[in-house]
Amino acid sequence: MNIASTDIAAEGALGIGLAVVGLVLVALLIGAFALGVRSKRREPPRPRPEEQPRLPAEGAVHEIREHREPDEVPRGDERLSPHQMPGGGNVSSRGSSFKGRRRWDEGRSGSFGSGGSG
Repeated sequence: MNIASTDIAAEGALGIGLAVVGLVLVALLIGAFALGVRSKRREPPRPRPEEQPRLPAEGAVHEIREHREPDEVPRGDERLSPHQMPGGGNVSSRGSSFKGRRRWDEGRSGSFGSGGSG
């Protein structure tokens, strides 16, 4: 037995194996590309310029800043479930008479912790 011929045969088998793996990967990539093209063709077409959304006749809608006062939670002896709350559990609110901007006061809660002295 010649060790050199065994090494050459092993390298040849390894080279053939790598070539087969490479061909399989290329085939998978081509198949994925074909599948993507096929699924893209099934999508509805893009909207035409005349089908694009337009601004309302009265113009753009702007942000409204206002203070809202929440409704009080009904007091009772039993715990209420969300479906028993007024408004079906959705928080309802009414406009506030306070029109100023709320400011942070010294000694009150801030953005970190309780706002205490530490």
